[in-house]
Amino acid sequence: MERGTFFHSVTLDREKCHGCINCVKRCPTEAIRVRNGKAQIITERCIDCGECIRVCPHHAKQATFDSFSAIDRFPYKVALPAPALYGQFNNLDDVDPVIGALELMGFDEVFEVARAAELVSDATRRYMAGCQVRRPVISSACPAVLRLIRVRFPELLDNILPMHAPIEVAARLAKREAAAKTGLPPEQIGAFFISPCPAKVTAVKMPLGTEKSSVDGVLAIREVYPRLISLMKDVPVSAGELSGAGRMGIGWGSSGGEAAAALRERYLAADGIENVIRVLEDLEDEKFYDLDFVELNACSGGCVGGVLNVENPYVARAKLKRIRKYRPVSCNRLPDDDLSPYQWDLAVQYEPVLELDANLKAAMEKMRQMHEIEERLYGMDCGSCGAPSCKALAEDVVRGFAEENACIFKLRDEMRAMADGLTRLARALPRASNSEDSRENSEKEKSR
Repeated sequence: MERGTFFHSVTLDREKCHGCINCVKRCPTEAIRVRNGKAQIITERCIDCGECIRVCPHHAKQATFDSFSAIDRFPYKVALPAPALYGQFNNLDDVDPVIGALELMGFDEVFEVARAAELVSDATRRYMAGCQVRRPVISSACPAVLRLIRVRFPELLDNILPMHAPIEVAARLAKREAAAKTGLPPEQIGAFFISPCPAKVTAVKMPLGTEKSSVDGVLAIREVYPRLISLMKDVPVSAGELSGAGRMGIGWGSSGGEAAAALRERYLAADGIENVIRVLEDLEDEKFYDLDFVELNACSGGCVGGVLNVENPYVARAKLKRIRKYRPVSCNRLPDDDLSPYQWDLAVQYEPVLELDANLKAAMEKMRQMHEIEERLYGMDCGSCGAPSCKALAEDVVRGFAEENACIFKLRDEMRAMADGLTRLARALPRASNSEDSRENSEKEKSR
């Protein structure tokens, strides 16, 4: 994807938007403003974390994904179920019924993303053992976190693990296996990821670390779930062992699973976008000096907390724990020490969307103006102006997107000053009128 080009899986339905500021206050990159009573998304700043979808009471924020009919474009269809999918079902001790139902639903084959996750975990262990990598290593699996670092924490780019996410590895391996089995060319094999969050849609449409994703489409778990529920009862018991993933791979579906699979004692796992930002700020300030690995998930609870799921994230996490109990530790390892199939094809570059100006001198001048405007504001960070903070409003004023009196407190002061002036004027006018009447009466008396 060309630098400076942006695709977004999070969209706004202006008709449903009521102009409240819930999304404005919760956006981690301050990518939303309310102008003329409607929310506006600053596309270059949006990281598609889905937080605005989660907090919007009017469902004005929506996630885009492919319809199920998209699989019909390909003669051979492969489903790539996310580990989080297994946590959506009640009384599930084994994932085989889910895999069997996917095949009954119209897929020719199922390649579990959990299998690829175990391979990525093995590649991560070997990479960290054999390379002089900057510590702590930050996971690159969550696309929303990767984009957050790319636009807001560029100094941490060298800490990111340069490995493809499991969905990309799964798609590549699935196509290779299917091509060998069927004799079909890869372009006739469709790999469809069943996703818990919209950020994965963006990761496919606008990939980082590679020129083009091998995933051909992204389906939402909440759209696939009803179909699976109705078909799971039809999966024959004699189907045999269908799953090829162990505890480690399935554990990637909840927070801490990836870090635990890295087999590092000194690790940190954080979930929820606000907690992620705090950890990144501390990493930037070098407050963590004894960590090897950091796993960060934008959604609370990990991938089970994605907005495209149907189950409560904490309930889903408990369900995944139950399923993992009956699985072997790991079922997949790298065949050799060649890590190139798992490493990025392209380096991830800093995207300076938060810079005030490309020219350093101009940027410094705008920064000075911002500070002056911010000092004149009240520091309430109430969001009533449509910006998330007084600093953001000052930036909008400098950029020419807003006026300083968009602040309701500034507007109130101006209205009070205007009202006081009118009051003084009103008090002065009767006195002038009374003196004129006295002069007229005096002149009348003299004429008599």
